[in-house]
Amino acid sequence: MSVFWPVSDPERASHVALVIIDMQVDFCDSGGWVDQLGEDISNTRSVIPAVARALATARSFGTAVFHTREGHLPDLSDLPQNKQWRTRLHGLGIGDMGQSGRILVRGEPGFDIVPELAPVVGEAVIDKPGKSAFHATDFDQQLKAAGITHLVITGVTSDCCVQSTFRDGFERGYQCVILEDCTAAVETRNHSATMDILKAFGGRWGNVSTSVSFARALEAFNA
Repeated sequence: MSVFWPVSDPERASHVALVIIDMQVDFCDSGGWVDQLGEDISNTRSVIPAVARALATARSFGTAVFHTREGHLPDLSDLPQNKQWRTRLHGLGIGDMGQSGRILVRGEPGFDIVPELAPVVGEAVIDKPGKSAFHATDFDQQLKAAGITHLVITGVTSDCCVQSTFRDGFERGYQCVILEDCTAAVETRNHSATMDILKAFGGRWGNVSTSVSFARALEAFNA
């Protein structure tokens, strides 16, 4: 068995999916929500090249790709009051007007995936109103319909939506791997702490690996 996968190797390459979490303007680009809060976007932007390499690897092997976008309906009917309240504590909350349109609202410029990682035809996009890609979406159903058993998870932020999806995937029986060089948090200390937690005791919910190992794992199907 490859050390890349948590329990057992996929039966075939078609059982693997690359999941790219929330690489959106609001989280990763100038004029987005994080930038407007006065936070440093250099961490979230820094993983774009590595995620792009993992994406190119997946595309070259014909591996399924799922992109996610966090955001809410324009009428905010899917936005719990406590979530909006907490985001407004920072000065600019979900649904408020910002430089890239209304914050985390579907259809607004800030909701878009950054151009460097734009989906191509055939790649699924999961629009989610919460942190986990499994929350209030048909992500699980799409994975099962495609015969996916193993998830390789990337994107932002490691301490929030990425680890939420990772843990929820484990609870649903998927073998999950996070690519450490393909994920980041806004705060470096939070990213480091999250990686330490996910690696503890050999990985409670799956493995933490790298994009180089991901490429090798896919290459093994052609060996």
